[in-house]
Amino acid sequence: MQSIKTDALIIGFGKAGKTLAAYLAKHQVQTVLVEQSDQMYGGTCINIGCIPTKSLVVQAERKVPYADAVRATDELTAFLRQQNFNALDTLTGSTVITGKASFVSAHDITVRTQSSEEIQIQADRIFINTGTVPFLPTIPGLEGSSRIYTSTSLLKESRLPKKLVVIGGGFIGLEYASMYAQYGSQVTVLDTSPRFLPREDDDLAAEIGNVLQQKGITIYNGVRLKEIQPGDALDTVAVSLADGREAALEADAILVATGRQAYTDGLNVAAAGVQTDGHGFIPVNNYLQTNVPHIWALGDINGGPQFTYISLDDFRIIREQLFGSAGRAVTDRKNVPFSVFITPPYAHIGLREKEAAAQGLPVRIHKIPAKVVPRTRILNQTEGLLKAIVHAETDQILGFSLFCAEAHELINLIRLAMNNGVTFSRLTDEIYTHPSMTEAFNYFA
Repeated sequence: MQSIKTDALIIGFGKAGKTLAAYLAKHQVQTVLVEQSDQMYGGTCINIGCIPTKSLVVQAERKVPYADAVRATDELTAFLRQQNFNALDTLTGSTVITGKASFVSAHDITVRTQSSEEIQIQADRIFINTGTVPFLPTIPGLEGSSRIYTSTSLLKESRLPKKLVVIGGGFIGLEYASMYAQYGSQVTVLDTSPRFLPREDDDLAAEIGNVLQQKGITIYNGVRLKEIQPGDALDTVAVSLADGREAALEADAILVATGRQAYTDGLNVAAAGVQTDGHGFIPVNNYLQTNVPHIWALGDINGGPQFTYISLDDFRIIREQLFGSAGRAVTDRKNVPFSVFITPPYAHIGLREKEAAAQGLPVRIHKIPAKVVPRTRILNQTEGLLKAIVHAETDQILGFSLFCAEAHELINLIRLAMNNGVTFSRLTDEIYTHPSMTEAFNYFA
């Protein structure tokens, strides 16, 4: 058995892990990064998350045939995967090992490689960056169906489903529903929640729902999933609808998009004394340390917001601990935005109108339809709504919801404004280039 002693061990090739590995190696810290699959160099985002889905969304908007879009996306992810591997493998002081890691003690792990070789690694510091995997609920008939897909496996399907049933009405499910409808699939969304997008304000949820329905997507809320019945040509999803009717929906593909769960399968963190919560996530303190001080948990596995850019910020917190003033912490994060790549995209930051009302804040609500912005007509994406929540007395921006073209870009400017005290009036009275989506802010004035 090969034995390695190293200063730092990183388990998982995600955004935080790979960035930290490169940074440590460049600062003369001997670093080993362990990734269990050669198909996951670079992490979830590059291989099975953000990059491939957004590639398919863009190509759907450009009317590229589905099989060609899948082929181009596979080529893109393969290129990025190799690029990420090379960036670490060729770096002095950094070693990449492909294999399955398992803790033996608080400082020791074993790695079983793809060739069944065992490697013993002892490390002074250990960083867990294993991420999450799709969660599959218990539905009668699910395990017996060959037409069940997750957000990961559906990306590899080169044949466009004719009839796609999406189980789950959250943002992952809606992103896939929007994308596949644009490729030409007949899409039905089944959501157990009685209300569509219950966290969002009613006006935004209604606008998003209307646009998705205009794409031909059927959305059922308040359903009870009864059974999946496998068939020769098609499966049948049996449900009870909110109004009490029974329905049998045919599908040649069923996407289960009911959330994600912590991935520590086989890692045996208990051997290191690392605690997990009731959902398998690894709790951390304000500086991302687990209950074992020399072991940190970065990215989705620590139960924080499941975004690549949060994983990158986790790296920054670790960097400041090891090489800075240790002043950066999780609680420093303010106004974290999110974006959903339906077409047009939806992005949000800060408080929603109903949240501001629940806090008793004096607010002004400002709304404009997306179609008033000339750029939306150039992009042929005139659907949508832009909404600002503004403190009525201070003119500070409390929140923003953007359902419009380029919302994923605009939201970053709003965050910069909010975190630096730029008032709503200042934001809407600035000079913006034309024709651009940023000049949408001028239309609020």
